Amino acid sequence: MKRLLLVLGVVAVAAAVWGAAVLLSAPAGQAPDRQPLNVAPLVVRDSVIVDGGGQVVEKLAPDCAVSTHPAFCRRVRDELTAIDPRLLTRGGLVIATTLDPRAQRAAQRAIEARVRAADAPIAVQAMVAPGSGEIRALAASRGDGAHGLPRGSTAMAYTLAAAMAGGMRADDGLPRSGPYQATGREAFTDCEGDQVADPAHTVVDARDRSGGTFVTLRRGARDALNTFFMRLEERIGLCETVRTARALGLTRPGGVPVSEYEMFTLGVNDVDTVTVAGTYATLAAHGLRCAPRAVKEVRDASGKVLHALAPKCERALDPAVADAVTGLLRTGGLGRDAAGIADRTNEPRSAWYAGYTPDLASAVSLGFPDVPVRHGLSETPIGGRRYDVVDGAAIPGPIWRASMAEALRGVPESAFAAPDEARFGGCRLACAPK
Repeated sequence: MKRLLLVLGVVAVAAAVWGAAVLLSAPAGQAPDRQPLNVAPLVVRDSVIVDGGGQVVEKLAPDCAVSTHPAFCRRVRDELTAIDPRLLTRGGLVIATTLDPRAQRAAQRAIEARVRAADAPIAVQAMVAPGSGEIRALAASRGDGAHGLPRGSTAMAYTLAAAMAGGMRADDGLPRSGPYQATGREAFTDCEGDQVADPAHTVVDARDRSGGTFVTLRRGARDALNTFFMRLEERIGLCETVRTARALGLTRPGGVPVSEYEMFTLGVNDVDTVTVAGTYATLAAHGLRCAPRAVKEVRDASGKVLHALAPKCERALDPAVADAVTGLLRTGGLGRDAAGIADRTNEPRSAWYAGYTPDLASAVSLGFPDVPVRHGLSETPIGGRRYDVVDGAAIPGPIWRASMAEALRGVPESAFAAPDEARFGGCRLACAPK
């Protein structure tokens, strides 16, 4: 009898630890009655997410759909999974993150003012700090924003960087010659040496307001001309453009390498907002690439640090080249130094705006994450109205400006470094004909 009581006691303790229903076995030779012994589950304190200022934001939700910040929650869970999947179920953890509450509120409010949760397209915004890669905000009109979309003209920044790294200057350019069509498959060669041009495909400009017969890098960047950037990419090389983009941190969702298409410079790869914001943060940081991150540290209930995650940074681009590209992308409307590109491809599936100040980079996407698309953005009600044209200037741009102005309110203004005019001013390799 004492032995049986001892066994039952051990079983009961084990059941309490594992929160399970334990089945009692009958003595040898008898059929087990398999009646469960129900015990109370072990109560484990919830893990909590803490913002960049040390304030508790919320419990780490098992399903980010119930989170107050679903997109940021998804990012945190993904990063924890990459560190150690057991962190998601361990409980009692304090997860220190990079979240800036004011930036997060600014992004969410700017999105909700223009795109409704019930709208078919989804708007997503990411804000990333240059020089550290800290994700200060990640908001969406609905869902967790974990999808990729073709990003149109905002990919042109990489072509500009490759061109200037290759020796071109702000007033170097190319003759205007109407629609673009590759002369043969050899016009574009990928990094494997394969010829990937499509001579049957024609590229045109949706709206060309430049005028003249010659387009400089300065004017091409300002007007985001498709035909100009196709010719520029052909001149400097597809592989050189792709390598520059990859160096700045560009990948497809999940870290998948970008595909090397002829129209790479027109943003045909599906990418996510955090990645795009991260590449623009590299330009803002004078070519220093820091991998975007949401989690800084993980501690247990006693305060012991389990994982301390330092910034992962490396030199991706010559600082002078990065500053020269910034000079070409400078834009107004924010009341402080800012640079950016509005997607002007009028792609039916998506629209983007991406830009940065010296202190904060951000990307905004709007589109249908699921393909095929039955109706284009201009055929779909967005925020209670219809738009004749839905490009980066129509909705993503205003979201970017409103949210960035609020996120940076009270932050001392910083200035961009002036481009090296001796190296990048005027023209050298491809001057306008006299």
